[in-house]
Amino acid sequence: MLHTPVTCYIAFNFPHLGKLQKVTLALKFEIEIKLRLPDKLGKIRQALQDLGFRITKHRALESNVLFDNSKRALRRHGKLIRVRKFGPTNVLTYKGPSQAGKYKKRQEIEIDLPDATGLDEILTHIGYHPVFRYEKFRTEYARPSNTGKVLLDETPIGNFLEIEGSPRWIDQTARLLGYAYADYITRSYGYLYLAYCRERRTRPKDMLFTEKQLRRARKNQTGGTKRGGVYKLRTRTSRKKRSNR
Repeated sequence: MLHTPVTCYIAFNFPHLGKLQKVTLALKFEIEIKLRLPDKLGKIRQALQDLGFRITKHRALESNVLFDNSKRALRRHGKLIRVRKFGPTNVLTYKGPSQAGKYKKRQEIEIDLPDATGLDEILTHIGYHPVFRYEKFRTEYARPSNTGKVLLDETPIGNFLEIEGSPRWIDQTARLLGYAYADYITRSYGYLYLAYCRERRTRPKDMLFTEKQLRRARKNQTGGTKRGGVYKLRTRTSRKKRSNR
């Protein structure tokens, strides 16, 4: 992430918490690429360790929901509003249109919310509804004194490595891991999911893990998947499948 010099502070009043909560809204530009990984992740994990990368955020299941209005105005303009939940953390994100180039570069504004109760309802009342849900197991890596980071993502459509940082740092890190410019992917997970469905001639819905994939992920706990200090699978009974995008 490249941060701009401007940082804003917004106060939200959560009556049920009994006090005013302050959260930080940081204006920044996200610069990143994706790299496709094989099914077995042992080699890439070892390569990262050999290069001095260490886990800064342990493997955790992320649940993401994209919101848009009935005319899909955000999607048509290359923008998005996302609510991400992982563990006790809730993040509200706005992303602007991507700039053309060999890297994915776009404006990003994020708010870490101490409590997301009612957030979906607020977005619905102002005309934004869930249009796409996707999940992934993510492990975050970084090296001491480096500003960039590497994110290892295990998704229902395969494994990917995201490299975030300055263009020079991205190129250097990718090269050290054995990748070239031709391997760079700048598409979103939503786009990759649609391409995945087209190749298999299946109807796109939400990019969610199947029960079989979750059982496999539970066995593959290298990277320290934790929830509240214990390993466990979440159930799917609370999910609502959506076919709209």
